[in-house]
Amino acid sequence: MTSSNEYGPNSWELLVTVDHQYEGEQKEYMLRVSGDLHVGGVMLRLVEQIKISQDWSDYALWWEQRQCWLLKTHWTLDKYGVQADARLLFTLQHKMLRIRLPSMRTVRLSVSFSAVVFKVVVNICKNLGIRRAEELSLLRRSEDTKKKKKKDKNKEPVIEDVLNLPHSPGSLGLPASPGLYSKTMSPIYSPTSGTPDSSTLAWFGDSPLAKQNWNNLASNHPVCTPETLAEMYQPRTLVDKAKLSAGWLDSSRSLMEQGIQEEAQLLLRFKYYTFFDLNAKYDAIRINQLYEQARWAILLEEIDCTEEETFIFAALQYHIGKLSLSGSQDFTTEAEIDEVEAALLNLEVTLEGGKTENILEDITDIPRLADNLKLFRSKKLTLKAFKEYWFVFKDTSVSYFKNKQAEHGEPIEKLNLRGCEIVPDVSVSGKKYGIKLLIPVADGMNEVHLRCDNESQYARWMAACTLASKGKTMADSSYCLEVHNILSFLKMKSRAAAPQAVSDPESTDMKPECFVSPRYTKKYKSKQLTARILEAHQNISHLSLMETKLRFIQAWQSLPEFGLTYYIVRFKGSKKDDLLGISYNRLIRIDTATGDPITTWRFSNMKQWNVNWEIRQVAIEFDQNVSIAFTCLSTDCKVVHEYIGGYIFLSTRAKDQNETLDEDLFHKLTGGWE
Repeated sequence: MTSSNEYGPNSWELLVTVDHQYEGEQKEYMLRVSGDLHVGGVMLRLVEQIKISQDWSDYALWWEQRQCWLLKTHWTLDKYGVQADARLLFTLQHKMLRIRLPSMRTVRLSVSFSAVVFKVVVNICKNLGIRRAEELSLLRRSEDTKKKKKKDKNKEPVIEDVLNLPHSPGSLGLPASPGLYSKTMSPIYSPTSGTPDSSTLAWFGDSPLAKQNWNNLASNHPVCTPETLAEMYQPRTLVDKAKLSAGWLDSSRSLMEQGIQEEAQLLLRFKYYTFFDLNAKYDAIRINQLYEQARWAILLEEIDCTEEETFIFAALQYHIGKLSLSGSQDFTTEAEIDEVEAALLNLEVTLEGGKTENILEDITDIPRLADNLKLFRSKKLTLKAFKEYWFVFKDTSVSYFKNKQAEHGEPIEKLNLRGCEIVPDVSVSGKKYGIKLLIPVADGMNEVHLRCDNESQYARWMAACTLASKGKTMADSSYCLEVHNILSFLKMKSRAAAPQAVSDPESTDMKPECFVSPRYTKKYKSKQLTARILEAHQNISHLSLMETKLRFIQAWQSLPEFGLTYYIVRFKGSKKDDLLGISYNRLIRIDTATGDPITTWRFSNMKQWNVNWEIRQVAIEFDQNVSIAFTCLSTDCKVVHEYIGGYIFLSTRAKDQNETLDEDLFHKLTGGWE
């Protein structure tokens, strides 16, 4: 041990534990240091005292009491506040982590435990070939959601399917390839093998997965058994759904700072429901993982859908499984398909949408819709009585009159749809084609119901309403595509015209219980489920593998609850708990007991938001002197703060921008100050 005389009277002893990579045990070392010694000097003296010749470049000091890394090696111990009572750990920054993908497959790979989670996710996605990493994050599953039955408390009942990627250069501090955010640098998949084309393989050259079969993560694995599905956690209420989203990690802090240990398992999930620049030509893995996340959300009833929609989703799953087992690959080039299908395969699921590339397609004379529709205004304790009026849709507003002859006079009412909620209310089998408009007002929401006569009329009006809610008119180039997508979805919902053409359920090798939630296996017999799935399958049996996945994602997006993440909060001045729903463009206050929306606030009307870290309260100011404040009960307020900032950050993306990700802006909008 070095004497105190060598370092002066102000020196003191510092205990450092060394976590040896190969010896499998920790050893303690006592160093004599002074407060003006920089962290790099401490590490140098420690290595000299260890006297083991090895590569120490990935090692760093971790301060256990403060739960923080000492990564600024030029800082002195005094500047960090390290004193004699500090316990430091000299350990590797990169360690093995188990990542559960949306497909329920586990990937075991080396990640940085000292970098912020945002960088970790970027590197994980780089190694897995997933573009647009800013849309994903890591989720720690809540203990409440791990098991619903006492006999299997210890682990989630999913068969482990582990893909080991022990050496991940992307996680070793190397810069991410610019191709991660560049369409031109992304892989083009081979139509025969499903792997990246040789001309673009260099994009993955530093990734361990490139040496294995890239198709592994882009293809579908056999579905789980009905027994396994029945054992998995299913939320029954909106409060249960709030538990699912409580465990998002803080993107501005490291894994170690959040208590994540080596070999821990985390869920990699699409956190933000704004899927930008989704392209079948470049995103086979991304689309497959997105499909899998949507599939499990349907099966476990994390999102509500009608019985009719359930069997459409089941038929799509069955078709995808059938094509996957037959070895079908579908990486259709855009030159081989017509204009409408090209638009579908390049599905822009930006929701708000970036700037369109084809400005000249927009016409200067804004079109209008005029038709007889039925209207009903929702009021408590009244029967649902629809009355027919003459409706005119122009710009982003809809006006209605007593009849067509009264059109040139004053309307009975003019509804501005910009910023309102549009909810489909459709039953194809019951020939009901309804549109529910939730129009925000000062004291809550006005609910207006429109009823159309047929599919064609519904598609035109629904598309117009949807665009108007985003501030777009029917002159926008996406209007025709929106109408086409709605009609395609309605066609999937329609019952087959020739039931006799459906295959005999008994002769079909299908386990229908694998394609629907356990609730339906209790309601129907296996033969009945098979018949319903095969009937729905007739309408989509012609689709290719990739197109079917995109149709599944599109149908998922059309559900009223799509994109809503729930948290239990207590609003300032309220005596009871409420639910806060966070979407890509709005916040919704929801009644916990009934599930009804109370008030909606749009991000576009937000002036500022901040967090009082002392009382853990989020405060938001909107236009027209509207302000709200709430405390979070089901999670830390930082999670909600990051969600709001994250959606605002993602709304700044546009195709005409340089596609390099602005990480500094992300942290400014989501980081906060504690």
